[in-house]
Order: sequence, then C-alpha cells, then structure tokens
Amino acid sequence: MVLLTELPPEIVQHILGYVEPSDLGWIPRVCKILYHVINGNTSLFRIVYLNNFDNPVNKPVVNWVQALKDVVRLQVVCRRDRVQDKKDELSFVYDTVKSFLENAATDTERSPLTTHLTSRNAQLLRSVFKDETTQSAFLCRSTIFERARREFVYSDNPDPSVQTDHQKSAHLHCLFGVPILYARPESHQTRDRKLNPYACSVVYDLRQYTQNTKWGPFMDDDTDRVDWEKVEAIMVVIGSNLRKLGLAKFPLCRSYWDLPFAGTWPKSYIPHPIPRVPESPESSKSLDLQDPYGVTGTWLRIVCFLDYTDFFTYNFASEGSQLPRDIPRPALEVGQAMRLILMRVRVTSIEPPGPEDGQELPVVHFEGISQSLDDSFDDNANSDLRGMRGTVRLTREGEVRWTTFSIFNGVERWRSESVQIGGVKSSKGILGNWFDKDFDPRGPAGPSAFWKISDSAVAEYSEMLQKYLPSVHDASHEGPSDEDELDSSVYRSEDEDEDEEDEPGLELEITGISWMTWTDD
Repeated sequence: MVLLTELPPEIVQHILGYVEPSDLGWIPRVCKILYHVINGNTSLFRIVYLNNFDNPVNKPVVNWVQALKDVVRLQVVCRRDRVQDKKDELSFVYDTVKSFLENAATDTERSPLTTHLTSRNAQLLRSVFKDETTQSAFLCRSTIFERARREFVYSDNPDPSVQTDHQKSAHLHCLFGVPILYARPESHQTRDRKLNPYACSVVYDLRQYTQNTKWGPFMDDDTDRVDWEKVEAIMVVIGSNLRKLGLAKFPLCRSYWDLPFAGTWPKSYIPHPIPRVPESPESSKSLDLQDPYGVTGTWLRIVCFLDYTDFFTYNFASEGSQLPRDIPRPALEVGQAMRLILMRVRVTSIEPPGPEDGQELPVVHFEGISQSLDDSFDDNANSDLRGMRGTVRLTREGEVRWTTFSIFNGVERWRSESVQIGGVKSSKGILGNWFDKDFDPRGPAGPSAFWKISDSAVAEYSEMLQKYLPSVHDASHEGPSDEDELDSSVYRSEDEDEDEEDEPGLELEITGISWMTWTDD
C-alpha cells in the first residue's frame, strides 16, 4: 500500500484540497513532509477556501492564507461558551465578518420572492451567529442596548475606545440584518427589557437632526461618516413595527428583516422574474448600463412616524425635553403609524463625483413616481401618484448614500438621507431618516427604509401588488372576508409575543388590500 506521503506532491495537494479548513491547522504537525506541503502553500489554501466558501469576485486580490485562517479563528472564537470569553474579540470579529461579507458571492439557488441568491459565506455566518451568547458578545454592545440593560453611564469625556466598540457592534448588528428586539437575546422568551423604546428615543429625537449630520444617520462632526448606532436604531424601530403587524413573516419582508445576513454584501441584488412589460427607451438603457448602483426599477418603501402631538410633546414639552444634547432622552413608548409606498424610478443623468464624494464611483441622479399603499399620512397623500427625485453617491469612506425628495404639486416637500446596508447593489436595502426638506427645527421627522423588488420601473401597479403583496387571506392569519370593507379594515394580529398587546398601538391602513393592523383599544 502506498502511503500518502509517498504520492507525488500534486496528488497530495489535490487530496488535501478537500479537507476541512480547520484541519490545515493540525495536519502539518503530523510529519515534516506534510508540514512542507502545507506551510506557505498559497495555492492549497486557495483550493480549500474555494471548496468551502464563495469565490470573492468582488476582490481581485486576496490573501488566501490569512483569509482562511481568519474564518477558522472566527468559528473558534464564537464556539466559546461564555459571553465574557468572547467580548474581547470584538475588533477581530468585526474586521473578519466585514471582509468575509465583502468576499461573498451568489450561488445558483434562489428562494421564492427574494431578490438575492444564496451565499456560502452568508450561510456560515448565519450558523456562527445563531448562538445567543455570540449575539450578546458582538451584536448587543451599542448605547441603546446598554441603556436597555441599565448599564449606560454618562460621561463628559467618553472613552473613544468605548465609542468605537459601540459603532462596531451596531454595524455588525446592521449586517446581521435581523433586529434583536430585547436587551439580551436570550431573554426573548421572558420578554425582558424591550429595545424598541430606546431605539425610538433616538430616531424621534430632533436633537439628532442637525446640519452637521445632514439630518441623516451620520456623525455629528460635519463629515459624511456613517453613525451606525443611528442606523441600528432605525432598523430596530422598523423591524419591531413590521413584526407587530405580522409582516416580517411574509416573503415581501422576510428575506430583508427576518433572515440573518440576507444580501448584506456588495452586488448581492439579483432581479426577480416579473411579467413582461414595455421596453425602456434606448436613452434610458444607455444610462442604466452606466449606473453602478442599479437605481432603475421598483422599490418598496416603509415610513414610520408619530402623531405630531406626541412628537412635539416628546421634543419640546415633556419632562426631560431640555436635556443637554449629549444625554439621551427617556425611552419612548407611544403609538406609531407606518406607511407603505411603492416607488418606481429611473436614472436621468450621471455625473463625476464632487470633491466631497467618494471618488471611485459617479453620482447618479434619478426621478420617478411614488404610489402610496395607504392614505393615512397627511393631507398631501390623497393624490394617487406623486413625483420624486434624488441622487446616489459614495461617501468618502466608501458607503453608499441615498438622498431622495418627495414632490407634491411640483414642490419638494419631504427629504430623506439614507445609507445602503452592505454596499453597492446590495439587496438588503437602504435605511435612513425622513424630514422636512427645509430642515424645519420643529419637525416632523422619523425613520425610513426601502429596498428594490424589481428591475422594471414600468410594471403595472396591480401586477406588483399581486406579486409582492399577497393578501392576508393566503397566510395563517385570518382577516376580514371579501365582503368586509377592505379600505377600512382594522384588526389585531396574533403576534408571536403575547405581551405585545400591552404596548402602544401601531396603525396601518392599506387601500385595496386587507392587512393586519394594530390599534389602541
């Protein structure tokens, strides 16, 4: 019998290419021959990496040895039993997860009604972060989690390293993509200390909306650096509202709000087949080919807001409204409303980046129409179709920044500033803040999210409803019958969390389709 070490080197390397990545750590200790076969063998590390993970098409140059070692170490760190044994590895985990997602690509399988393909990298991260102690150690270290756990301590001179850890943890939570709604992930069964009131205290606090932050989720230092703690708060508020309404389990939302690491990497968006529609003009096709962001198409948008009386009271008339700007306002527990909007946009022009923009990609301008799926927002929402325009560009640190304007009767009324989770052409979507386009210091303002559901900007409204907004009658929840008045259907969903009924109401009215709605009794 021929021994493994007696085979030609190329055959030995071929065989070793099918071992588990972690095995490359101990096999060199078996004998000197295997040590020399493996040690420094970049080709072998590349083979093992590609046999187990995605081909990093987004990165032309990869250090295969270091990339594989980092993934193995990530798994080892996250397998530790206790939270305190993991917490010191936050910086390593942050850098590794970001790099691993940037290396992610798409597989050949698609889940129904999603706009991203599967990824082996995302599947691994999903399994690694399934453990609740891992979530606590790395995803629950931002300020709102500390406040919910009663661990937050105000300081006139905050430790920069602590602030950095806050940002890294919040960014990881955003990449994880599924809002953790309790102060400790393991407490979801006891429902101890909900996170949503603390997230609301961020997104509805007008002190967060300044010229320096561009009234968006950016640092308050007149740069365009993303403030990931603000983005995290937006994600928690919208995710919590979707869950209360029972929408997170629908295909429309599940792959964006209920599936960890779903499309949170560059170029993860893949168009889903839709009914045949009229062809676009040649001029539009030309611009679409030059557009690196994939703007043209149909997007679903969610906007959350408070009754203005509650909003004004919280910011100007409530106890604690005069707190110094760097001290958080109290947790906010009042009823909210949520509006669903269908946006159909098309690229109108492309120009080189300005001096304040990231220089790798151009600035893309777009225009289109938005169509509300309800009419409960304000007096201006009675019109069926409304205009919109905006721009997409890179920030200087390489994040994708979206600016949109909503137009009523030819006049810009609302503006939003947002960032795209996962980078250019990610399918995860865009999170940000909406506000008065004139930066009204008395508001209103709130959180917003939108994500792409089709590459077509001309598909019929009814077709989009039928394809992406299934009736509640088709789900396990039972709503009003066809004979009921659908335009005023309001009923309570049976949310998975039984004590949600004790929370303030969330209202949503959908015209022409039955939906689940929470209201105050």
